[in-house]
Amino acid sequence: MAEPELVDVVVLGLGVGGEEVAGRLAEAGLTVVGVERDLVGGECPYWGCVPSKMMIRAANAIAEARRVDGLGGTAQVTPDWAPVAKRIRAEATDDWDDRVAVQRFTDKGGRFVRGSGRLDGPGRVRVGDQVFQARHGIVLGTGTRPSVPPVDGLADTPYWTNREAIEVEELPGSLLVLGGGAIGLELAQVFARFGVRVTVVEALDRVLAVEEPESSEAAAAALRADGVEIHTGVKAARVEHGVGGFTLRGARGEEFTAERLLVVTGRRAHLDELGLDTVGVDAGGRYLPVDDRLHVTEGIWAVGDVTGEGAFTHIAMYQASIVVADVLDHARRSQGGADPSGTASVVGGAVGVASSLAATGSSGSAGSVPRADYRALPRVTFTDPEIGAVGLTEQQARDRGINVQVGFTRLASSTRGWIHKTDEDGFIKLVADADQGVLIGATSAGPAGGEVLSGLVVAVHAAVPLSQLRHMIYAYPTFHRAISDALHNLGQ
Repeated sequence: MAEPELVDVVVLGLGVGGEEVAGRLAEAGLTVVGVERDLVGGECPYWGCVPSKMMIRAANAIAEARRVDGLGGTAQVTPDWAPVAKRIRAEATDDWDDRVAVQRFTDKGGRFVRGSGRLDGPGRVRVGDQVFQARHGIVLGTGTRPSVPPVDGLADTPYWTNREAIEVEELPGSLLVLGGGAIGLELAQVFARFGVRVTVVEALDRVLAVEEPESSEAAAAALRADGVEIHTGVKAARVEHGVGGFTLRGARGEEFTAERLLVVTGRRAHLDELGLDTVGVDAGGRYLPVDDRLHVTEGIWAVGDVTGEGAFTHIAMYQASIVVADVLDHARRSQGGADPSGTASVVGGAVGVASSLAATGSSGSAGSVPRADYRALPRVTFTDPEIGAVGLTEQQARDRGINVQVGFTRLASSTRGWIHKTDEDGFIKLVADADQGVLIGATSAGPAGGEVLSGLVVAVHAAVPLSQLRHMIYAYPTFHRAISDALHNLGQ
């Protein structure tokens, strides 16, 4: 058995959150080993946020060009996927090569190890024949992988996940999308705008089921306008693949066919691969439970999708800042404070950084480490219209027994919406706690729904009194000015 190598911290998984934690801890002077079996940076820069938004940008440009008719002349548009695929390969992913990302980490002082790592007892990580003993802790940032439903026949077919959909260089003639969540709808609209015949099949009674019903209606209407067929309430029973492509059969006899099948039915962490049993942690869950400082157990933190708090890059980055502060605070305390000689023996320059990071937490109290607070978690579905949301939906608030007030307005009734010709797709919906007099949730759907959301996130996060929101000055004519109309309609 290999003799363990003593280091300060091991970060297992260098996705968005893990890379941020590992890089910042290395910059602070800790000896950090970062372990990754796939690509440093994770799903987001290679198969998620970045390349998918390149696809969406291109598809939206096509759609916007088609809107010239009736606004400022006439336009003819001929979609071409080749420049989109080329841009993804050349600009976003470096042909799915992470050398730049690896160097970014090692330039900060970290040590990179390629391989599949797993816990090997308290404070220990094994990567092949190498074993590392961490003085100050282990951070798990191993992310998630597509969760493929146990549909009869599916596993034996060449179905796509988001990865194959992002990497595609030649578009199919037709595409079946199994799953009507955010990723499924975004990709469905992109491919439809490039001329692919797209069918979305969703088991629940509406697409975007985690969002407001009005969001589901807006997204479904927009995709149908782009030629997408949407079938809800269909439980997939069997998938077949042959020379002609895919056939998906529903439990009630429904049948759908297409050249390709994209499966986007959620993601899950593969905890059974991490050796959690060696540190007394249950690996049987869908995600890894953590506390508000991202502790899994003594000496182990987790960050990003693996925590189950939301598969968003901004969640991973938010959690990373908390983990960095907490690990550095732990390192400082374990060494009895700063080295009076200033020579940085074990913890190095981390002591000073830990002191400054831990000086003020989210509560503002001196000496505290920030605590995770997801009350104002923003999320955006990048369809057209763009659908941004924060906090609780109306139904979630009612289920919690909150005295709810709802304010709603159509974007088309605002001056900017009327000028823009948003039709009936866009809206602002506010969910307020009538007893507390604050917003606890909001949705912004429209041409810039995610951007308009920013002010609503501040309102929910800071619990800004409704009286102050009503007394604000909203610039005219903007999309966000519709917020004042929704406030006026609260409780009506």
